[in-house]
Amino acid sequence: MNPPSVIDLSTFETLKDAMGADFITELVQAYFDETPQLMSKLQDALTRQDSNAFRQAAHSIKSTSNSFGALELGMLAKELEFMGRESKLEGAPEKVKKLMTDYKAVQQVLTKLING
Repeated sequence: MNPPSVIDLSTFETLKDAMGADFITELVQAYFDETPQLMSKLQDALTRQDSNAFRQAAHSIKSTSNSFGALELGMLAKELEFMGRESKLEGAPEKVKKLMTDYKAVQQVLTKLING
């Protein structure tokens, strides 16, 4: 039995089948380019206590992560999105730190998946 993965393989494979192997590589690369920028926005919004910008960045991370099958990362981003929507950012620094750590694991697995 395979160890649990940070990527839901059926979600990833469904997207890959729908988009094609070449295009999925481009999509994953765009995700790798955009997500660190979104995390930077998330941290900046947290520093400024800007709940709306925090919510928007978390929402974008959630949506793109879920589409690639990074469902746990998506759930964490959803929690952050909800915190921003409710303007309750207490405890957010720890969750943002976990999000960043978890993203690195997602990045490693997606890189393996697109490189075969």
